[in-house]
Order: sequence, then C-alpha cells, then structure tokens
Amino acid sequence: MAAPANAVSATDVLLSDGVILLGAAVLFVMIFRRFGLGAVLGYLVAGALVGPQGLGLVGGAESKLAIAEIGIVLLLFLVGLELHPARLWRLKRDIFALGLAQVVLCGCILTAIIFYSTGFTWGAAIALGLPLALSSTAQVLPGLKSSGRINSPFGEKVFSILLFQDLSIVPLITIIAALSRNPADAAGPPGWVLAGYTVAAIAGLVLAGRFILRPALQLVGRLGERELFVTVGLFTVLAAAALMHALHLSTALGAFVAGVMLADSPYRHEIEADVEPFRSILLGLFFLAVGMVLDLATVAAHPVFVIGMALVLVATKATLIAGLARLFGMEWQPALAAGLLLSQGGEFGFVLFAQAQNAFLIAPEAASLFSAIVTFSMATTPFLMLFARRFEFAQPKERNDLPGPDEETHGTAIIVGYGRFGQTVAQMLMGHGFGVVLIDKKPAQIEVSSRFDMKVYYGDGTRIDLLRRAGAEEARLIAFCIDDPSLDPRVLEPIAEAFPQAALMLRAYDRRQLLAFKDMDLAGVVREVYESAICMGAQAMQVLGVPDKEIDEVERQYRDNDDQRLALQIEHGDLLAAKHLMFRPGRSMRLTTRGDGEEA
Repeated sequence: MAAPANAVSATDVLLSDGVILLGAAVLFVMIFRRFGLGAVLGYLVAGALVGPQGLGLVGGAESKLAIAEIGIVLLLFLVGLELHPARLWRLKRDIFALGLAQVVLCGCILTAIIFYSTGFTWGAAIALGLPLALSSTAQVLPGLKSSGRINSPFGEKVFSILLFQDLSIVPLITIIAALSRNPADAAGPPGWVLAGYTVAAIAGLVLAGRFILRPALQLVGRLGERELFVTVGLFTVLAAAALMHALHLSTALGAFVAGVMLADSPYRHEIEADVEPFRSILLGLFFLAVGMVLDLATVAAHPVFVIGMALVLVATKATLIAGLARLFGMEWQPALAAGLLLSQGGEFGFVLFAQAQNAFLIAPEAASLFSAIVTFSMATTPFLMLFARRFEFAQPKERNDLPGPDEETHGTAIIVGYGRFGQTVAQMLMGHGFGVVLIDKKPAQIEVSSRFDMKVYYGDGTRIDLLRRAGAEEARLIAFCIDDPSLDPRVLEPIAEAFPQAALMLRAYDRRQLLAFKDMDLAGVVREVYESAICMGAQAMQVLGVPDKEIDEVERQYRDNDDQRLALQIEHGDLLAAKHLMFRPGRSMRLTTRGDGEEA
C-alpha cells in the first residue's frame, strides 16, 4: 500500500532537522567563540533556541540526546588514550587522593546546601549535589592543551582532578541506581553482582585488547587502508560500550578502559586522529540535545534561583578546590587558579540528572533547573580562565625536574620516518637528552624497533591532525626523514603554518627534490646520500693510492663546485644550469704539489 502523498518520511525529518541543528550550531558557536565564551555554550544556546521549548523548529530531543551520548563515550575513550599505565601509576597520588577528596568534599557540601536551602528530600539532594561536584572536561582540558599548560605541574594537578571526576561517573551512577524509586530498576542485578561484572568486564577488555585488537591493528597497518583504522577505532569504542551496557554498567567506563588498553599501542596517534572528528561532532550534538530538552518556561519562572545557585556552585567549588590544592602542596596563587578553572558544573551533570529523573528521584522540572544552573556556571568559565592565569603565572618558578603528564608522548622533536636515516637523526638527538617522538607508517619497522625498546608510533606523519596528537604544537623541531621523492612543498607548507614554532627539516631524495623546496623556509635540507657518497669517493681515492692531502683538496673543490651549481640552479630554476662545474672525463682538477711547478 502506497504512503499518502503528504506523508513525511524519516529521511525528510532527518535532513531538515540536521540542516537546522547544524546551521544553528555553526552560527552560535562562531558568535560565542568570537566573544571568548567557548563552543559548549554556543551549542547549548543553539539547541535551546531551535528546540521544542524555543522556536520549535526541531523535535525529538530525547531521542537525539540518547544518540548524542555516544559523544560522551568517545570523549572518555580519548581520555583513556592519554593514559599510559606508567603515567597513571605516576600520578596515582594526585588522581586517587586529591581527585577523590575533591569529588567527595564538593559533593557532600553541595548536597547539604541543596537539602537545607530547598525542599528536596535527601535522596533528591544527593542525586543533584554529587553531579555538581564534577567539572567540565570539555571546557577545561582543551584550554589547558591549547595554552601549553597541560605539561606544567599546575596542569598535572588539574588534569588529575578531571581524570578522577571522569572515573567517578561509574560510582555516581551506581549511587543513583541504589537510591532509585523506579520499580523497573529493582529488577536489575544486585550491587555485588554489578561489582563482579565490572571486574570481569574490565579484565575481558584488557585481554581482548592485547590478544585480539593489537594483532588486528598490525594487520590493518600492513594493508595501509586508513579507512579501516577509522572503522577499527569506532568498533573498539562501541563494542566496549555495548558490553558494559549489556551488563547494566557504565558505557563511559567501557570506552575509558578501551582507551587505556590502547594508550601504550604504537597505533594510538592514528586512532586518536581518526576518532577525534566523530567525537567532536557527536559531543556537539550532545550539547545541542541538552539545550533542546531544557524546560525554558520553568527556568524563566525561577531566574533568581538559577542564577543564585550557579553563583553558589562556582563560589563553593572554587573555595573548596583551592583549599584542597593548597593542602596537597600547591602555593596559594596556583591553588586559587585551579579552583577557579574547575569551579563550573560539567557535561556529565546532564547525564546524571537524566539518570536521577529516570530513577524517580527528581521531577523533570528539577532536572531542567539544575541543567540550567550547570549551563550558567559554564558561562563563567571563559572569564574565570582569564582571571586564573594571573594567579597561576604569578607564582614563583616551579620545579621543572618533574616529568609532565604528557612526557611519554610529547618531546622536543618529532622524527617522521624511523628507517635507516631517521634512526641516526633520532639517536643523535636522544644522545644529547632531547625528548623525541618517533612516527612511521610501516608496521614491520615498528615491530622491529620494539625489539630494541624503541617506541615508534604508527601513522602518516604528514597529516596535521596526527602531528597535533603527537605534540607538534609544543615541539621545537619536526624532521621529515622519510624516503619519499614525491614529497613536495604543498604537503609541508600547511604543516609550517599549523606549527610555526617548530623548525622543519627535510631529507631530500635527490637534487630535484631539494630544488622543489627552494622557496620554502626550511631549517635544513639534506640529500640522503650526499655525505655517504663523498665519504666513499674519498675512500676510493685512498685505495687507488692518492695522497691524503690531494684527497682533501678534491673533496673541498667538489663541495665548492656543488654549492655553486646548486645556487645557480636555484637562481635559474634549471637543473642543467652550471653543468660546466661538474667533474667529467677530460676535465679534472689541477693540483700543484711539491712546490716545483710540476703538475700532478
């Protein structure tokens, strides 16, 4: 039976909703970025404006929110990728002591404030207060990275607190489930069974990562299909999240574990660069959907409560976090800066408020009110970040002998291509003590290097997104040591623009490739066989009985001639320019010896 002529298909709805949402997102994110307010607030305002409570241009907010929560899952996966097991162990005090103290203290104080200042029950106050203890990883972490502060002792403390907050999602969801008044939740497995499921699932994911995923990535690397890396990365995240969901556990925890088990993999930079666009899109959709589900009428009916609670939230968290940071060894000024940076509510608050609503702990109106409180607190973050930098950098110079949180992956130099040429360059830099990140796209080379305890990351080192993941924004040097005669300035010029602080060096295949880069400001270009060929030529003359003095003179003259030829070739743009300067049969160098005028 044919559909009515006026029926609207699912495709029509998807296309129209997509155009409206993305158009509003682009407009408001640009505006909010222009005024330094951040993309998150732009997404929230755009969603509220076009959603059912605003202009009513887009519906189905709840279904879009359910899909968009995959963005949160991907965010946790990328957080896990940042964590080498060794790094996690090194930061254990800041993560599991400072982070735990922050979540527990802020959560308890905010719960008490909500209970005694409103008419909520203790169960509702807990379901609202504990989520408010979490800060916005999506706002704070990119700011730390873009300013280069993630590697500082200050950034290490802030990162550790954010990480524990992300980890605490699981116990917070468990607490809300335990308080649930929803009869459907009572049919779920008891707490001790969930704990067992959690341990078993984490162990299973770790084993799967080691014995299934890594061999699969090696196979994909040998095939050289970049699209397969995207597929494998997304499959890993979704499979881990689906496993946890099936066991009534946190999907975010599954994604985080999946990231951790790949954190020490040579393929992490490639996967991170490939998954990041999906994370950005879905996280943006998540904030759009949150804006859509906000009950603007309820918020408009209680503006004083929303603004007042937002200010109380910011002031309470800033004070408590600053005090804890001071207790854990920070000076007062950077401690206050940390408190200001982490004073807002976080994106996981929206998730937990929805959980509390489904558990019949709070009414939908309360979820909208406190989502608005989190949103208003986020609006203060860009201004507090600017204010916090005064305190952070006014401190006395901190110790620089402590490894930063990204020490394992970021370095002074990035070597692209770890073959016979790149190995020598890297060894010399490491010999002086420089931190070096190694990138190569040949899985066989990566496997061989691992036998010599050299960590080489898989990926195409000419991709800007991959270089950024490898720490190129902080590197002082990027050396392209790849054997690729097709490499041209169109590839390196965007890299030079993206990372202006980094000097670029190039291994040129031959004179033609060197001439192709004549107009580009490179720190150094080296023909790959030039020096070794001169060395062999000198040895050949030595074998033929030529005196050392004459060998040195021939080498000097050859180098001078070659430099002149190269200068003229660059000037005229002609490979045949100055060919008369070449040594060839019938034209050798005249040497005067023994001072008696006799020619040799």
